[in-house]
Amino acid sequence: MHGPMPIGHLSGSDAPNQRRAHQHLVAGHRYRVVVGFDDYDGDPHRQGETWTFLGCAFQPYDDGLSLFVSLDGEREWCLPMQWRDEAQGPVLDSLAQHIVPA
Repeated sequence: MHGPMPIGHLSGSDAPNQRRAHQHLVAGHRYRVVVGFDDYDGDPHRQGETWTFLGCAFQPYDDGLSLFVSLDGEREWCLPMQWRDEAQGPVLDSLAQHIVPA
């Protein structure tokens, strides 16, 4: 997990790979982790963790998906994920079972 940074530092980009929604996650809404997982950096996101989803960016060259979230409403963090079976692919394929509206 990278951060904290000022809100908008990453999530405010107008890059073509930037999105304000991903699957059931919608920017500005709060979510809670119900099934824990580790991000690409090995940082744990355990049951009960809550944050506001700010957006995401997909990097197709390495199947990377960066989830931008705010834990405190003032700063943002990046949860790096890799959409491959040997990495976070199984979590991303069943994201709605891991992260639910808070």
